[in-house]
Amino acid sequence: MQRFQDLKVWQRSHALTLEIYRATSSYPATERFGLVSQLRRAAASVPTNIAEGSRRRGRWDYARFLNIAEGSLAETEYLVLLSGELGYLKSHKRLSAEIDELGKMLYALRQKVEALARAEPAPTPNSKLRTPNS
Repeated sequence: MQRFQDLKVWQRSHALTLEIYRATSSYPATERFGLVSQLRRAAASVPTNIAEGSRRRGRWDYARFLNIAEGSLAETEYLVLLSGELGYLKSHKRLSAEIDELGKMLYALRQKVEALARAEPAPTPNSKLRTPNS
């Protein structure tokens, strides 16, 4: 399996997370436990789920984690929009464009992983999971 750090979608989602952390540091103190916390957690969830899914045993698990990352990206998209409309985030249009591109990349990766999973033989009810020592 490919290292998650080598995936362009992980690299770009990680960069987005860093940018959101930097941008939210200037939000009003009243948003520290509200919008700042929620936006940071949503953004960080995207590369986190890509990384975790890449280490899962099966491709269907990986696809599921990529889908979770897609959901977190949608949450991030809305919170960036809200931040922009509240006047907290001047770069919200540029970030929204990056989020849109990341969404396309995640979708394409998930589709590829699902296609590979469908091509694998289905496990039978009596089959054992293979472990490195079996």
